Amino acid sequence: MGRETWEACPHEWGHGSLKGYATALRRRIDELRGGFRRERILTRRRDAESLTFEGAAQGAALCHGNGPVRTDAGGDCRYHQDVRFLSLCCLAVLGCRAYGYAQSGPQPPCGVDSVPPLPSLADSPAVKFWGPAELGANWRPPTCTGWTGEGFSTLVTTAARFYHASGMEDLLRQSGAISSLAGMRYWTTTHKKWQTLIPDAYAVTSVQGNQRRNDFTLDELKAGKVLYFQQEDNLSGKAIFRLHIAEATPDRLVFDVANVTLMRYLIIPLFHPGEMQSIYYLDRESEDVWRYYSMARTGKNASSLTIGHEASWVNRSVAFFRHVAGIPTDQEPPAAR
Repeated sequence: MGRETWEACPHEWGHGSLKGYATALRRRIDELRGGFRRERILTRRRDAESLTFEGAAQGAALCHGNGPVRTDAGGDCRYHQDVRFLSLCCLAVLGCRAYGYAQSGPQPPCGVDSVPPLPSLADSPAVKFWGPAELGANWRPPTCTGWTGEGFSTLVTTAARFYHASGMEDLLRQSGAISSLAGMRYWTTTHKKWQTLIPDAYAVTSVQGNQRRNDFTLDELKAGKVLYFQQEDNLSGKAIFRLHIAEATPDRLVFDVANVTLMRYLIIPLFHPGEMQSIYYLDRESEDVWRYYSMARTGKNASSLTIGHEASWVNRSVAFFRHVAGIPTDQEPPAAR
């Protein structure tokens, strides 16, 4: 799924994996070793009577790049030269692959094509669960997310297209309708059934969250605005979240969400403030078709209880997409069973 530079990495043109290169390299070295050993034995037999100590010294010097050529040392040197050449080729392949990995990773639609790419309108959302081993422990989020800090414990991206004929105002209004999140459902892979993901959610007047209020209005949902709401998760309990409207134009809506209070499972801390983040990009493609891209990250210091569980994270991400797209969140089939 990465954005490798194909021209720079000819090994990516369908000629095999690194494992294949390593196997070919070992085979070639074995062939060279066997062939040159036989050639060396035959040469030594022919020239045994004429060899001198001086000639041997000259032959040894050849493999270090100086001294005259010694006939029986030629095989040795060609062998080492070929091995060095093949080793350098293998290192180039490794470097090229590493370059490709360095260029891979999730990419929101910020003036470039998204990664993973958007599926067609008829296809299911493209959901990608990224691992630290895939991106590195010090992965940095794309600049346009506005996120700071390196690394993650969980990282999920969702890309999709969906029909929506009501326009941007309706999508903006929906993003501020916090109460509509209550009752969202997802497929739990543990219990093998549809279950409520968010039992309750409502807007609050401040970060302290001590006063409940009505859903946010269109006048409040302006670019640069920061608002707060309380949300109850079926596993991590209640927390106050910050809603930030990054962009709001007739053809594009970008908003991000992050917890501002500690999230717990019973009495066990799961996510410290700012450790559960998500960002959403909605772009108009045509009059009634929109592009959707989301990225959700939990911090690298999150509780080990939350690490892994790929299918669960995928289903949660798809539930939020369905909510935005106006699709029943418990519509069959689930994204992952």
